[in-house]
Amino acid sequence: MNFVKRLYERFSTLLHELTKFGVIGAMAFVIDTGLYNVFMLWLDLGPLTSKVLATLISATFAYLGNRFWTFRHREQSGLGREYFLFFLLNGIALLFGMLTIGFTKYTLHLHDAFSLNVANLMGVGLGTLFRYWSYKKWVFLEATEPIPAELPDGGIRQDR
Repeated sequence: MNFVKRLYERFSTLLHELTKFGVIGAMAFVIDTGLYNVFMLWLDLGPLTSKVLATLISATFAYLGNRFWTFRHREQSGLGREYFLFFLLNGIALLFGMLTIGFTKYTLHLHDAFSLNVANLMGVGLGTLFRYWSYKKWVFLEATEPIPAELPDGGIRQDR
């Protein structure tokens, strides 16, 4: 039991980050997939255009959720810098979706909604692995100093 407690203490920050990242990611996934289908099936925008638009909206949600909840304990290096890097990295992750959808539609010649949604899911999965790694490495940096539990005026932080 002591080993489990030490293991949890050692990895608790990572475990909490992964859990929060997963919650935000699940919500962004629902937004992305829902909008992808609305744009593609109801508005007839085409699968690639639909993917770009859905990703822009879901990525904005994900940025706000990750900045102000998942990684709030990490150093803030400026919203402009973080926002730029976040969307640059999401653009790279979007390529996974674009490639899987494009391959499915234009190489395999599968145009049905089921096939395009499977391709979208594969792209989202690959993109998620890339995003988690890249956010931790370049966007939401590790705090260089411990964040104080007390505010400078002597008040206690309410978000802990």
